[in-house]
Amino acid sequence: QVRLVESGGGLVQAGGSLRLSCAASRLTFNAYFMGWFRQAPGKEREFVADISGSGASTYYADSVKGRFTISRDNAKNTVYLQLNSLKPEDTAVYYCAADLKRVVSTNPNYWGQGTQVTVSS
Repeated sequence: QVRLVESGGGLVQAGGSLRLSCAASRLTFNAYFMGWFRQAPGKEREFVADISGSGASTYYADSVKGRFTISRDNAKNTVYLQLNSLKPEDTAVYYCAADLKRVVSTNPNYWGQGTQVTVSS
């Protein structure tokens, strides 16, 4: 069973930063697109960002473009999401996901358990 484990969430003030990590196991990591989704209370899960297997290609939701950065370290089987200039509306559970296709264009096959990000005003 593929395992994706997120970490790095927490409580920050508006304008602050966090870095989320997602460690993957039992996965041929560099063959997979990795991505991040988020789900706020009472709202549908939404796409945040994804990255190709090599790390050469990234894609961001308009709501986070210019503020968040996705990256990966294939030697560590880990994908990161750097969250800068955080806003209260960024508050959500953030989920790591993996698929052989771009995460933005599919329902990913593999998901992590999520990590909570809370941004206070």
